[in-house]
Amino acid sequence: MHIRDLPYPDPGDPDVRSGPRFLFWLGRSQLGGQLKALLWGLLHQCSIAGYPLAVGIAVQAVVDRSGGRLALAGGLTALLGVATAVSDAMLHRSAVTNWITAAARVQQLLSRKTAELGALLTRRVAAGEVVAVSTGDVEKIGWFVESLSRFLAAATVLVVISVGLVVYLPSLGVLVAIAMPILALSVLPLLPRATRRADVQREKGGRATELASDTVAGLRVLRGIGGEELFLRRYRRASQEVRVAAVHSARMWSLISAVQVLLPGLLLLALVVHGAALARDGKVEVGQLVTVYSAVTLMLFPLRHFEEIAMAYSFSRPSAQRAVRVLALSRTTRPATVTTAPSGDLYDPVTGLLAPQGRLTAVVCGDPDEAGRLADRLGGHAPPREPEAKARTEAGAHAAPGPLTADAEGADAAVADAEGAPLSVLLGGVPLDEVERSVARAAVLVQDKDPVLLSGTLRELLDVPSSGRVAAGEALSAAQCDDVLAALAQASPDPDCEPMDTRITERGRSLSGGQRQRLALARSLVADPEVLVLDEPTSAVDTHTEARVAAGVKELRENRTTVAFSSSPLLLDLADRVALVDGGTVVAVGTHRELLRTEERYRAVVARDTDDEKAPDAASERSAGIGTHQEVEERA
Repeated sequence: MHIRDLPYPDPGDPDVRSGPRFLFWLGRSQLGGQLKALLWGLLHQCSIAGYPLAVGIAVQAVVDRSGGRLALAGGLTALLGVATAVSDAMLHRSAVTNWITAAARVQQLLSRKTAELGALLTRRVAAGEVVAVSTGDVEKIGWFVESLSRFLAAATVLVVISVGLVVYLPSLGVLVAIAMPILALSVLPLLPRATRRADVQREKGGRATELASDTVAGLRVLRGIGGEELFLRRYRRASQEVRVAAVHSARMWSLISAVQVLLPGLLLLALVVHGAALARDGKVEVGQLVTVYSAVTLMLFPLRHFEEIAMAYSFSRPSAQRAVRVLALSRTTRPATVTTAPSGDLYDPVTGLLAPQGRLTAVVCGDPDEAGRLADRLGGHAPPREPEAKARTEAGAHAAPGPLTADAEGADAAVADAEGAPLSVLLGGVPLDEVERSVARAAVLVQDKDPVLLSGTLRELLDVPSSGRVAAGEALSAAQCDDVLAALAQASPDPDCEPMDTRITERGRSLSGGQRQRLALARSLVADPEVLVLDEPTSAVDTHTEARVAAGVKELRENRTTVAFSSSPLLLDLADRVALVDGGTVVAVGTHRELLRTEERYRAVVARDTDDEKAPDAASERSAGIGTHQEVEERA
C-alpha cells in the first residue's frame, strides 16, 4: 500500500477483543509493507555489520604490508557505503509508509464506527476520549507498527553476527554469543513497572484532553455563568498531574536507557581485556581483534531497537485498548431486510406515541432528557433496551387507548421479539431497525437540541442529501435566517461576497445560539425527509422570531410528517396534534387548547400552573398561548 493510494477502499474488520490482539491484526493487515521494511532493514544492518570485516582486513593488510588486500578492503568499504546509503533511505521510506498507512487505517476504522453509531457514540464514550483516540493514540499505534519491522531486522542481524563471530573467532565469539541474549533481555524485569507508569501517564493525559475538549466546547456557556476560572483551575490541576506522571514514567525509561549503555560497556571492556591477552600470547591476530571489537561496537546500534520496541509497545498498548473500546461499540439491531423507504404513520410501541402521516405533531415532555431520548428513538438511534423497558414490554405497556393504538398489529410484532432485540419505532408499520441504515436515515431525520454546524461556506452547509423539493432560499426564509445572512455578510472580509458564499467558523462560534439554531433548522428543512423530528427547535430565539419560525415550518412542511418536541405555546398552538408524555408513556392526546382545559399535567408543563388549579381562566389561557400566536404576529 502506497501513501498515494490512501484512503483504503476497505480498512478491514479489526480484532477488537483486546489491545494486543488489535495491534497484531493491524500488523498482519500490513504484511506486505512489513516484509518490505524488514528486507531493507536486513540489508541496512548487514551493510553496517560488514564494516568491521573491511576494517579488520585493512588493518591486517597494513601489518602484513599487502597492497592487494588493502585495495580489496577499500573496495569492500566503498560497496558497503553504497549499500548502507541506499538501504537506509529505503528503510526510512518503508517505515514511514507503514506508520502513515497504519494510522490512516485506524482513523478510517474510527470514522466508519463514528458514522455507524452517530449520536449514540458520545453517549457511550466521552467526546474528549474520541478526540484523543483519533489524534495522539493513532500516532502511537502507528509508531509500534513502524518499529516492529526494524526490530525484527535488528534481532535477525544480532543472531547472524553472533553466529558469524563464533565461526570467525571462537575464542572471542563465544563470549559475545553468551553476552548478547543477556544484553537484549536485561531490560525485561524493568518493563512491567515502566509500562504501568506509562499507562498512568496516558490515562491522566486522556483525562486532561477530555477536560480541555469539553471546556472548549462549552466555553460560551462558561463565560455566561462566570465559570472560566473554575474550569481553568481544574485543567491546571489535571495538567500538573500529567506532568508528574510523565516525569515519573521518564525516570524509569531513563533507567532502562542507562542499563542499555552500562551492560554493553562492560562487555566491551571485558572483550578488550580478554582479546588483548590473547593477542599478546599470539593466539589471535591484531586484525581479528579489531574486527571483533568493531563488530561488537556496531552491534550496540541494533541492540537499541530492543529498547525502542519495548517503549513503543508500552505506549501503544493502552492507546490500542482505547481504540478498541470505541471500535467494539455496536448497535443491537435486527438484520436489515428492507431496502426501500417506508411511508406512513410514525409509531413508537414503547411510549405509544403516534405521529400521523403528513401532519405536525407536537410532543410535550416534562423532562428534557426524556424528550431527547424519545427523539433519538424516533430516528432509530435508540440504545439497547434496558431491563425496565423490557419489563414494561412484557407487561403489555405498549397498548395505549383510543387513537394511540394505530398500527397496533405492527407494534405487537415489534414488541413481541423472542430474541430480545431492542424495540423498534414503526414507520408505515415497518420497524426502522429492519430498514437499511442509509435508507432509514434518509426517511427519518432527527435534529437534536444542540446541533453542530461544520466550518465552511453557507452554501456548503446547506449542500446535504435531499429530495430536491425544498430550495435553500425557501428553507432559510422559513427558518427566519435573514438576520443571519446579514451578519455573515457583514463579517465577511469581501464586501462583494454573496451571503451564501460567506464562511461559517467552526461550530458557528461567531453566531449567537439562536442564529446557529435557525441555520441548523434550515439545513434540516432543505433535506426534506419523509419524517422530520425536531427537539426544541426554537428554544434559543425570542418570542416574535419563534412565532414566525413556527409558522414557516408548518407551511413549508405541509403534507409532510413533522414531530416537534417543545413546551412553547406558540408552536403547540399551531400543531395539528399534541401528545403529552409522562413517565415514559403518552398519557394524553389532543389539540393545545383541549389539553390546556382538560389535563392538569399538561398545564403544569406548558402554563406552569399549580396542581390545585382545575381550569384556566382567560388570563392563564393567554399566558399559555391561546390567541398568543395571532397577537404576536400582529405586534410583529
